Amino acid sequence: MPGLGYQTEISFAGTFVSSAIAACFAEFCTLPLDTAKVRLQLQRKASSADGAVSARYKGMLGTIATIAGEEGLPALWKGIVPGLHRQCLYGGLRIGLYEPFKMFIIGSYLFGDFPLIQNILAALLTGAIAIIIANPTDLVKIRLQAEGKLPPGVPRRYSGALDAYSSIIRQEGLSALWTGLGPNIARNAIINAAELASYDQVKLTILAIPGFTDNALTHILAGLGAGFFAVCIGSPVDVVKSRMMGDSTYRSAVDCFVKTLKTEGPIAFYKGFLPNFGRLGSWNVIMFLTLEQVKKILRG
Repeated sequence: MPGLGYQTEISFAGTFVSSAIAACFAEFCTLPLDTAKVRLQLQRKASSADGAVSARYKGMLGTIATIAGEEGLPALWKGIVPGLHRQCLYGGLRIGLYEPFKMFIIGSYLFGDFPLIQNILAALLTGAIAIIIANPTDLVKIRLQAEGKLPPGVPRRYSGALDAYSSIIRQEGLSALWTGLGPNIARNAIINAAELASYDQVKLTILAIPGFTDNALTHILAGLGAGFFAVCIGSPVDVVKSRMMGDSTYRSAVDCFVKTLKTEGPIAFYKGFLPNFGRLGSWNVIMFLTLEQVKKILRG
């Protein structure tokens, strides 16, 4: 099949390594967009003395400009170390396990393309398993991204990724590294299914059009399609996940969902939609392009 698999040609280890490389490269390229998305999702509108409602961050480009202006350009790559940790684990596992899970679900008797429902089920399972293992890296990444410009003399909460891991364990306990696991499983399972299954499906649809071949243009279009479906479906759980990991005042995912709905309305669950799509769309294009090329090298 012309999808992600090539399961007869590349081993699980090869797929894991190529997926981790592609995911890490995409993470580095798009982290500023992700940082803007997290700041927008965590933002709460403040009322001034005259009753006017203001927002510190406005839009994707405005948020990026504000962060760069107030904190310096490197602040846009806050959380890059745990972000790379996350992609090595999560990125490698979710794609590395995808083909074996599809084969397990459908069996070895299938000839031709995998049915969409089996693709979705396999991606849901691999996304859930991968994020259970990688949740601590996600937590630390968001904690570092969430910290904005501090008043003079106020120390930063964490000096870096390793300090964040150790501080969280020391101050909050080992289990705190899995804060927000419920919405994170929901978010990543859903987004993984939207990305991988839609990438396969969009790619197959494009290849059925006369004149299209399995080349970079096809990979770009399929990657954009995967990113769009992932954001549309996963944005609400992504907001809940970011808020729970960035703010420890919420008791549970349900508590976070209810409070957000009551105080800000349903539109709050699509906060940061454009930077989220900008990030996930470009992330998927870069990741799938890189993944396809690395796999070609491994097969070559």
